[in-house]
Amino acid sequence: MIPTPYLLFLGDAPDQLAAKVAQGIKDWRPENAVGQMRLEGCKADLGLTDMSLEDAKAAGAKTLVIGVANRGGVISETWKKVLIEAIEAGFDIASGLHNLLRDEADLVAASMAHGTSLHDVRVPGIDYPIANGKKRSGKRVLAVGTDCSVGKMYTGLAIDAEMRARGMKSDFRATGQTGILITGQGVPLDAVIADFMAGAVEYISPDNDADHWDVIEGQGSLFHVSYSGVTLALIHGGQPDAIILSHEPTRQHMRGLPDYAIPSLEALRDMCMPLAKVANPDCKVVGISVNTAAMSDDEANAYLTEVEERMGLPAVDPFRHGAGRLVDALAAI
Repeated sequence: MIPTPYLLFLGDAPDQLAAKVAQGIKDWRPENAVGQMRLEGCKADLGLTDMSLEDAKAAGAKTLVIGVANRGGVISETWKKVLIEAIEAGFDIASGLHNLLRDEADLVAASMAHGTSLHDVRVPGIDYPIANGKKRSGKRVLAVGTDCSVGKMYTGLAIDAEMRARGMKSDFRATGQTGILITGQGVPLDAVIADFMAGAVEYISPDNDADHWDVIEGQGSLFHVSYSGVTLALIHGGQPDAIILSHEPTRQHMRGLPDYAIPSLEALRDMCMPLAKVANPDCKVVGISVNTAAMSDDEANAYLTEVEERMGLPAVDPFRHGAGRLVDALAAI
């Protein structure tokens, strides 16, 4: 287990979305977030207290978490000085980047010299099987997005929280570094060898009670040419009984792909359903999750009303308004 609480390191994040790892921890485990640390030029702000290493240590922080998810998942040389200073001050370091802490000789040397630990969250800890496609007992829901970073994890966490509040049987199955840091367990799916990704999803959502829901964290997008593979593995390995379409309406283009337009919700529905029915012929779309963080209350309400009327499905922002109507739709299955 990674020692808590955390100092959330935002580095020189170019925008708010780049700090989505830290944002997720702050929103879903605020008791673990002592403060934030930003470098010059950082464009992200969690609204937490800006702290030096000394401030954070005095406030009880035990681990500095790299809260930035940059393209390619690399440890910036700009960050190295701060990371080493943190180790020297007695902090553990936790990272979900593809660029592993344990592969950085200077960080390893500092950690050994000062008796601290390096926690690489994006390292599969199990030899996962190849998927077999056999039907499993229990129920499963998966959020599938029009793009990356549109709120699929938030949707899953909100659904799980609502189900638990109602006394329903539910488990959130984390599949990415942020979800793992929030819940303490899961599979870093995009770091699993491709042949075993769907098998890893089968592994983390095994047979269960007939009335138990596995809320599987979504990743990537079928329409995103960089990350579509991980989405398909979730659809086939997860064998969802229900799919929630996830969307962020203010995007001008796919995240990191300025030449690719955002698909419509109708296009997403029509793309994902034939693929989902390969593994579970009874799968159905039951609702729409919209990330309205960049919209005013009036704009958000008007947009959700229009989408609901157009698509014939409950459309909500589960973080802003709660996931009650999505859980109602799931409970009706």
